[in-house]
Amino acid sequence: MTLPHLHVESRGDGPVIALAHGFGGSARNFRAQARSLSDAWRVVTWDARGHARSDAPRDPAAYSLAALGEDVGRVLESQRASEPKRPGERAIVGGLSLGAAAALAFARAQPERVRALILASYPASRRTHQRGGFARSAHAFADAIENEGLEAAGERFVWGAGSGLDARGAAFVRQGFLEHAPHALALTLRGVLAVLPEPEDLAEPLARLGIPTLLVAGGADAGSVASHRALAATSPDVRSVVIPDAGHVVNLAAPAAFDAALREFLDAV
Repeated sequence: MTLPHLHVESRGDGPVIALAHGFGGSARNFRAQARSLSDAWRVVTWDARGHARSDAPRDPAAYSLAALGEDVGRVLESQRASEPKRPGERAIVGGLSLGAAAALAFARAQPERVRALILASYPASRRTHQRGGFARSAHAFADAIENEGLEAAGERFVWGAGSGLDARGAAFVRQGFLEHAPHALALTLRGVLAVLPEPEDLAEPLARLGIPTLLVAGGADAGSVASHRALAATSPDVRSVVIPDAGHVVNLAAPAAFDAALREFLDAV
């Protein structure tokens, strides 16, 4: 299978922080963090396969959590040529929601390449959380995209009532969501989000990694708060921050508080 081309952005000069956006987002979602952290770090972001300016394969087999995790490694590899002084340095790897799942999948597959993890708004458990986020509604969401179109499906599942986004945030998310290939979003929902490992089952594997980990969730995002509680249950290396009143897209809902949590964690590691 030919690997899809990924649109990659980087800002700053220093140790690498790679941040993967959530479902329906793009590298643009982390531009505020790239500006904030680029004084001391090289912040690398990218459009996930099937999203925005990256390739959108039509083969369903191209969409899996393992493939998204492998893409994290590909992105890090793309930075080596521009970091000759640190060719083998481990990176800080993180993401939001689906991006957090991809970051953790990469860390489990290649822990020797990861210095620390930043997991924001980890997806809600289908098993224990009543709403379950995109994971529980993945098939219905994919059906809506195919039968009703991106606009109607996005309004119902992403930026509409209950999203925790203010008007400006909702408009930003909507604008980005509508640039994706509909078939790719549907395939991502069915091939990745519908079958994500449950956070309760990831607590022990995360603890065994022994990698310093920051969990950040919005206080209004009950599903992710519960997931973070489960992930942190058995690991002394996990630090959890809940930002009051923020929703699922926590880095856009509360950028100052989110950046402060990242800086405090980065100073510690």
